[in-house]
Amino acid sequence: MTTLHLAHDDVRDLRVGDRRILFHVPTSGLFEMDELSGELLDLFAELGGVGEEDVRKRFEGRVDPARVAETLRELMTLRIIDEGLPKPGRKPIEIEQFPLSTVVLNVNTGCNLSCTYCYKEDLTTPAKGERMEFETAARSVDLLFQEAASRESVNVVFFGGEPLTNLPLIREVVAYAEEKGKAAGKRVDFSLTTNAVLLTEEIVDWLDEHRFGITVSMDGPKPLHDRNRKTVGGKGSYDVVAAKARMLLARYRSRPVGARVTLTAGVTDVVGIHNHLKDEVGFFEVGFSPVTSGAVSLFNLSGDELAEVFEGMKALGRVYVDAAKRGENVGFANMHQLMTDLTEGTSKALPCGAGLGMLAVDKAGDLHLCHRFAGSKQPTYGNVDTGIEKESLGAFLEGMANRTGTACETCWIRKLCAGGCYHESYARYADPAHPTYHYCNLMRDWIDFGIGAYAEIMVANPDFFERHVAPRRAKS
Repeated sequence: MTTLHLAHDDVRDLRVGDRRILFHVPTSGLFEMDELSGELLDLFAELGGVGEEDVRKRFEGRVDPARVAETLRELMTLRIIDEGLPKPGRKPIEIEQFPLSTVVLNVNTGCNLSCTYCYKEDLTTPAKGERMEFETAARSVDLLFQEAASRESVNVVFFGGEPLTNLPLIREVVAYAEEKGKAAGKRVDFSLTTNAVLLTEEIVDWLDEHRFGITVSMDGPKPLHDRNRKTVGGKGSYDVVAAKARMLLARYRSRPVGARVTLTAGVTDVVGIHNHLKDEVGFFEVGFSPVTSGAVSLFNLSGDELAEVFEGMKALGRVYVDAAKRGENVGFANMHQLMTDLTEGTSKALPCGAGLGMLAVDKAGDLHLCHRFAGSKQPTYGNVDTGIEKESLGAFLEGMANRTGTACETCWIRKLCAGGCYHESYARYADPAHPTYHYCNLMRDWIDFGIGAYAEIMVANPDFFERHVAPRRAKS
């Protein structure tokens, strides 16, 4: 037996109650360790390099040598232990195919609200909004179908501004895409995020008929919502939004409706906000987006506030775990996404599908990494008339997949985080390639918490993942 070493960068050793869990970084796999494998890992952690004599001294007379050898082989197969030699350089990822599944149409830069924290550089009031023309939207759908030839389904997302300020275009695009999908034998899904102000019963019923995935932007109880989500005239919008949301939830049947919460300076009560939106208003799930890199620093969460947000997320996560043990899903979207990633063994080279599975289109038909970059000074990657500039887009994505020389290279959550949101980095560092170091420790702590939660649920009620995680993922 040659001298072996623990592959520190590829493992995370965790204790969950009286159980010991090993998180395998390259595959995002979770393994419960028995007493022997735990002892072996302790030996490697203690000595660094471990040889045959070290193993013999530690286990002789206590454990069958054949069992020790078999456990060592298993650890070596997973590359949890290895010979400690320098690892060969990772072969650079080459991106030649761009299998789009989603196109985001920025149908109007105008918005009927004037939220104080809005990040959109191109945002205007409805009267001044730049509306996308049908020809541009249709060519966007054509491009989506062309690039998604191998996919069984595609998704068209309507974004703004407030997308419902250009509802006539949305209706035209839906009819066009459904007809095109029928001819191609593909399912076409539609999604939009709305502030809900323009919803009517007729609009809700039409959206329901076409099975839209709907998310409502709402920031919690009236004092918190009205703090930032104001009308153009400066008044709070809670009363009208809450009334419209309740009407929507009472009528909508085709798909669950969620709420998206923007957390800004002074708004950190995750549990209270969730309880209001989930239990009092009636949303199926609630997701939280902390603001740390907004264009107006006044609205960014401070370091202490961000830590408070994550503590609140963990408190709500414990509620999620208790409910999951009973077979219930409390609708905490951030936690549910983490459980989905761990269930599926998500292992990412890139942080999201921006530029690869998804592109956003602005009024002129230019292609952006995602909807958040529309109106920014970042480069675009083609146009719906001329197609995707695959060489430049591929070069950008290949660069993002190569984190050599950054802290991400050895970070144990690198396959779940992959460097963080491009736009978050752009807003904070003026560079979409810059890792989001400002909340790395909090993200590691959050995923540590999630692994413990996953293990706890798996022991108490493994059917929860089959009933509430896998089926939902398959339908999304």
